[in-house]
Amino acid sequence: MPVVNSRRWNLGNVEMPRACRVLRMCGAYRVRRMCAVRRGPGAVAALGGVLALTACGFRLAGSDPLPGVLARPYLSLKDPYTDFSREFEHQLKSSGATLQVVRANSTATIDVTKDLVVQRTLSVSAQNTPTEYELTYTVTFAVQGTDKELLAPQTISLSKDYSFEENVLLAKEHEADILRQQMARDLVSIAMRRLTSLK
Repeated sequence: MPVVNSRRWNLGNVEMPRACRVLRMCGAYRVRRMCAVRRGPGAVAALGGVLALTACGFRLAGSDPLPGVLARPYLSLKDPYTDFSREFEHQLKSSGATLQVVRANSTATIDVTKDLVVQRTLSVSAQNTPTEYELTYTVTFAVQGTDKELLAPQTISLSKDYSFEENVLLAKEHEADILRQQMARDLVSIAMRRLTSLK
C-alpha cells in the first residue's frame, strides 16, 4: 500500500497542484506532493518538479506500452462515473488498449472491485466549524487472464488533508473536488505502472 506524506492546503491562495514526487521505497510508493502551485514564478517550480520526476525515473501513466495480454481488455468498474474510473479508462486507451464491451472477446479482465472516497473532519474552530478535513481515496483492482490470474488484488490508497479559513467556506467543496481528482490521477498512475509490469 502506498505511503503518503500529507501536507496541509491553505484554500485561500492555492491553485490545482500539478507536480508530485514518487519514489520507490521498500516495495511501496512514497508520494510527496508539491501542493502549492501559484501563478507566475510558480509555473517554473512546477516545471522543475516535472523535470525532477523524469530525472529520478518517474514516467507518466500511459508512457509505457501495455503487455500484449492487455491489448483488448475488458474493464469491469464498480462505478464508471468516478474520477478514478474515468481517468483509468482514458489512460488505458492512451496506452493502446482497445477496451471490449463483451468480456468473452477480451484478452484479459481488469476488475475494479473498490473505488471509495472517505472524508473525515480533523479539527474544528471555537465555533464548532470544521477547519481541517482529510480525504482518503482507496481503490482495489485485479487482472484475470483467460485461464489464470495475472495480477492478484491490489489495494492502493492515498490520503491528503486540507484546511480553509472561515471566510472562504464556500470554496471548500471546490477544493475537495480538486484534491479528489488529483488523487484519482495519482492512483491511476500507480495502477498503470503495475499493469505495464505484467508479462
